[in-house]
Amino acid sequence: GEDEIQQLQKALLDYLDENTETDASLVFSRKFYIAQWFRDTTMETEKAIKSQKDEDSSEGTHHAKDVETTGQIMHRAESRKTFLRSIIKTAPSQFSTLKMNSDTVDYEDACLIVRYLASMRPFAQSFDIYLTQ
Repeated sequence: GEDEIQQLQKALLDYLDENTETDASLVFSRKFYIAQWFRDTTMETEKAIKSQKDEDSSEGTHHAKDVETTGQIMHRAESRKTFLRSIIKTAPSQFSTLKMNSDTVDYEDACLIVRYLASMRPFAQSFDIYLTQ
């Protein structure tokens, strides 16, 4: 679920942070991923809330269940944003000391993580639809 994705994101950011000395472009990549994930969280939240409002207006009534769902959406988004903000505020030297796992991610693992996280994006999930159209 959500915790697994955050662990993968953190592992990827750990890898990028560890290898910034050998490749300076990884600093940009790290910042790009953080910004993209933050933007994705904001966009997903806006879409979910908009779909909630559309469902409410079509039904004509407002249910307590919908309020809980909206609250859950907002809570999940805030927890993601808090996670990303904590990473942004952490200095690179401190970031490497906050690792969740004692073992490090190598290049092949980082590539797999990037592929998996990319497959979770809306474009990758709807790629077959684009091809058939």
